Amino acid sequence: SVSIVAFGNERDGFSEDSQQPSLIWSYLGRSAVISQIDSSLSASHIGNPVFTEYQACVFGNVRLVVYDCPVWGIFDSDWYTSCRLIGGADVIVIKYSVNDKTSFQELNDSYVPMVKKALNHCSVPVIISAIGARKNGVPCTCPLCTSDRRSCVTTSEGVQLAKELGATYLELHTLNDFYIQKYFGGVLEYFMIQSLNQKSSEKMKKRKKTQKCHRVQPPQLEQPEKMPILKGKASHYNADLHNLLCCCQCSDVAFYPEDLSTVVEAHKIILCSVSPFFMLLFKVKSPADIPDTSIVQMAQSLFAVEPGAAFPPAPRRVPPCVPPVRVVVKDSVFCSCLPDILHFIYSGAFQWERLEEDIKKKLKDPEKIEHVLEKVKCMLKTPGKLSPVKDCRSHQIKQLYNTSLRLFFNTPVLADVIFKIQGATVPAHRAVLVARCEVMAAMFNGNYLEANSLLVPVYGVSKDTFLSFLEYLYTDTCCP
Repeated sequence: SVSIVAFGNERDGFSEDSQQPSLIWSYLGRSAVISQIDSSLSASHIGNPVFTEYQACVFGNVRLVVYDCPVWGIFDSDWYTSCRLIGGADVIVIKYSVNDKTSFQELNDSYVPMVKKALNHCSVPVIISAIGARKNGVPCTCPLCTSDRRSCVTTSEGVQLAKELGATYLELHTLNDFYIQKYFGGVLEYFMIQSLNQKSSEKMKKRKKTQKCHRVQPPQLEQPEKMPILKGKASHYNADLHNLLCCCQCSDVAFYPEDLSTVVEAHKIILCSVSPFFMLLFKVKSPADIPDTSIVQMAQSLFAVEPGAAFPPAPRRVPPCVPPVRVVVKDSVFCSCLPDILHFIYSGAFQWERLEEDIKKKLKDPEKIEHVLEKVKCMLKTPGKLSPVKDCRSHQIKQLYNTSLRLFFNTPVLADVIFKIQGATVPAHRAVLVARCEVMAAMFNGNYLEANSLLVPVYGVSKDTFLSFLEYLYTDTCCP
């Protein structure tokens, strides 16, 4: 989940348009990444008269909770609640009207020190939002006019406030689509994605500490040795790819049971990088390229790639350039365990015992459990060799196979975006870019031109430097 706390009143008390919707409510109603809003909470104060709570779904299935506090008096009347809100926030928004100088001065003099004191105990990104078009131009600076409520708050005053709080400063001249959805929304969604990535990374670290020391090696979402330039920095490679599955960003595969009742989303690039089985399914390889007939036979008996016209639409956050591949899972028992199998693959930790436990809890029947596990073993089998997962729990084993995301670096296979740089073209895969780079995630999932463009120009950097950057995203290492 993501928690946003907003302080301040963006309305000008002397304006005729005092009934305009608030900044936060306007964002929830206009943003493309908001899939559902709990309207029952929008008009009521939840348990506290000084703030309003909104709840929504963001990025498809992530819970968003917003606490909107228009009255700064919450710091005077309830210091404990205000500190609790800031301490539990993932993003803080401070808003004010540029035409209400007195309120801004009160904020600057009385409440900014309190906010700074509360922020000393936590590290939270802050967005300063100056709302409205200035009505009287540049205000008079003489001492006699400093208390004039109709004088405007200048840009320099807003920037200075942002510097004091280490915040991002935005001016929103009006609450229309551009300023709300693209300008304010783009910055807010960047910090939201950053928060989700950080939480996913911390969750993975905690899980690793609780696991046994000896585990089976990962299915070649490999962790290469770091170059000297990267030593001493923790790798988020596995956590980034696992978070990609959790958030379902840029998914291009939709798995359905035969009755089309549910859908499980995934990514061709990740699946093909860990198994020749999926390379065959998505036509990266032909049956003639895979000498092991058992893999070919199981692919044909387990899955069927179908045209998408008869399928219900999969939930998507951003309009895709290419519709997702629709795949019917013919085996209903295997289909019921598919989410657990995908988490097993995307985690990069090859936690076979954990997968066994999850499937046992779900199926109960020993024959069905063995049936599903045998299919997973065949799926991860190296063509022409005995299955290396034959006895998965006995001891650590070597890497399962030799394919990885490195295989798809700078190749047009499965590419869905092309960067144009210095007259050359560089193919890439949105799923990898979004998973590994927060800036790319904001660009491809936000309301930007690149989100639906196949060709993306890159300026101000050489092709070799850009390729080194992409190599690091794909392999977690790069050539110095």
